Amino acid sequence: MEVYVQISKEIQIDEVINLYHANGWSSAKVPDKLMPALLNSDTLVTARKEGKLIGIGNAISDGHLVVYYPHMLVDPAFHGFGVGRKMISLMQSKYKDFHQQMLTADSEAVDFYRALGFERAGKTEPMWVYAGNDH
Repeated sequence: MEVYVQISKEIQIDEVINLYHANGWSSAKVPDKLMPALLNSDTLVTARKEGKLIGIGNAISDGHLVVYYPHMLVDPAFHGFGVGRKMISLMQSKYKDFHQQMLTADSEAVDFYRALGFERAGKTEPMWVYAGNDH
């Protein structure tokens, strides 16, 4: 399967919302907030197959020490084909010299990220104030 993964902010609102809906993410319901959040990220990575957006991920960073990967989504029809692995690999190549690469993973994503070298951060406990209901 030929998938093109790149760092790019060339995205359209309809394709982004469709991808978020396909993954059941509540941020699809607030496109007026989602799009600026993605476009103002330090880095945005996209995955496309025959021009269709099938994956997206973003990074928020201080530019030197810490990077946080808040969103990493792949169209469920393309799970298990290495798309997410290619996307996170591209992100990690950009931030390879950073002191911390952080993310929050839930349920089925935990094993995926563990396989990529992420691990629980000591005795930390994930915490948030969250307006959604999808996690």
